[in-house]
Amino acid sequence: MDNKNLEFVSNLRTAVTRLTKKLRKESATGLQLSLTERSTLSSLYQYKEMLPNELAALEKITNQSMSGILAHLLELGYITRTSSETDKRKVLIKLTTDGEKTMLRIRSERDQWLAKAIEATCTKEERELLKQVIVPLTKIIDFE
Repeated sequence: MDNKNLEFVSNLRTAVTRLTKKLRKESATGLQLSLTERSTLSSLYQYKEMLPNELAALEKITNQSMSGILAHLLELGYITRTSSETDKRKVLIKLTTDGEKTMLRIRSERDQWLAKAIEATCTKEERELLKQVIVPLTKIIDFE
């Protein structure tokens, strides 16, 4: 890769990292949870119920680390653990009503800030360009 492309990659990484950090700070609710705890709530919202090892694999962390995260979320009342009806050795994790409300509040706080920031700083053309960037960014995120 030539220097011009390396500079582009570095600039993109810096911008994405700074935006991510900024979004984390724009949710008072989200500041009470770690990044992985917030992501776990989001995954449970999306998939409804999951096994702890499935959550660990999705988050790319060890089962032991996920166990600690789940213990904290359980203590906060954001998740429940129930035995699987098909295999009593397995425990299914689900969001509680409070967990779902918290996850949606975090998402809403960030979305509201981001919408306000885009409206205040971007032209109509730039907003359209941002819409087009979502697809390639998602491809990059999903790359293994």
